[in-house]
Amino acid sequence: MLNKHSLSIPTIALHWITGLAFIGVFGLGLYMVDLPRGPEKFELIGLHKSLGALILIIALVRIVWRLKEGAIPPASPVAVWQDKLAKAIHGILMLATLAMPISGIAMSVGGGRGADIFGWQFIAEGDKIVWLQELGGTIHGVSVNIIIAALVLHIAGAIKHQVIDKDGTISRMVGRAS
Repeated sequence: MLNKHSLSIPTIALHWITGLAFIGVFGLGLYMVDLPRGPEKFELIGLHKSLGALILIIALVRIVWRLKEGAIPPASPVAVWQDKLAKAIHGILMLATLAMPISGIAMSVGGGRGADIFGWQFIAEGDKIVWLQELGGTIHGVSVNIIIAALVLHIAGAIKHQVIDKDGTISRMVGRAS
């Protein structure tokens, strides 16, 4: 179990790798969605899908590690509502690291395209499955605003803890115990 002042190297690494990769792929998705159909868009879609599938793998490792290590305790005492909000936001973000790649894979497979990571095919092309494509697309699309709100709240909360509460939350997330 972790103490409130230090986090393990795997916890820190998995947080930043997952978070930054997710934000990057999320940003890429927001950028490419309005691009006109053409070679640039199709190349970016392939990159987006491959990176998304890798994020799914990393997110699964992170969740297994989190289950092994336990929940990260707050760096300082917080009001019950803040603790519940923080846990909800963490849960939403962890769920998003699973739901977005899985829904993206569902869109591809449902569209008959299969799924691959940089050319390595892990789900073969097949027949269209309209309901799967539509379900994946709905989850992928509806989740965007929820994820943006959760990311903003997560980052704002971390800054609030570091700057206002001065409890070293960001310091410990970069490996410097308070």
